Amino acid sequence: MNPVEIAVLSLLGGVLGLDVVSFPQAMLSRPIVAATLGAAILGAPERGVMLGATLECFALETLPVGASRYPEWGSSSVVAAAVIASGPPTAPWGGALLMGILVALAWSWVGGWSMVQLRRLNAGWASARHEAVASGSRRTVVGLQLFGMTADLVRGVLMTAIGCALFIPLSRFVLQRWSFSDTASIAFVVALAGIVAAGAVHKVFHAAPGARWLLVAGLVIGAALLGVIR
Repeated sequence: MNPVEIAVLSLLGGVLGLDVVSFPQAMLSRPIVAATLGAAILGAPERGVMLGATLECFALETLPVGASRYPEWGSSSVVAAAVIASGPPTAPWGGALLMGILVALAWSWVGGWSMVQLRRLNAGWASARHEAVASGSRRTVVGLQLFGMTADLVRGVLMTAIGCALFIPLSRFVLQRWSFSDTASIAFVVALAGIVAAGAVHKVFHAAPGARWLLVAGLVIGAALLGVIR
């Protein structure tokens, strides 16, 4: 990748990392959106869609609540998209998809750790201005909000840039030596994603009334749409 592509991907990762918990929280950071946008920048949107759809099976398990720690899918999905879109031309698709998923899973947990560190930084910054906040200073409150969002944007940019620098060369090295067939690689990905998604759906069954029927309806509608498309 050239420097311009890396800069654009890093900025995209920053914006999507910001969307996770800061602003605008419009679900732009969902893997299917983030991976598609990241791969589209490198000219491979179809690979990004397939990667993002697969990562959604893992992201179903994530429930971002309060100050709990959870994976950060925004910037990590962009990194994973860069991995599959910039691989060797002769790289097997099954191997590239598996590498992208492994990168997203690993880097999303690092991203989750980085968000915890950012919360601590924000807490320290706010504590130092406790008196001004308690007095209702508008300037202080707005400043704290802008500081937090700017820091989160920078966090996402750095996460994306560092992730690309680490994983793109590593994935190329691995894929050049990949010896498994596409059938075996894709079967492993489907089985793994299916197991995780089934576990997440099972949890919903116990928490949301009528979830079983909504799932069945979704499957029927999806199958019908597939039939129409064909």
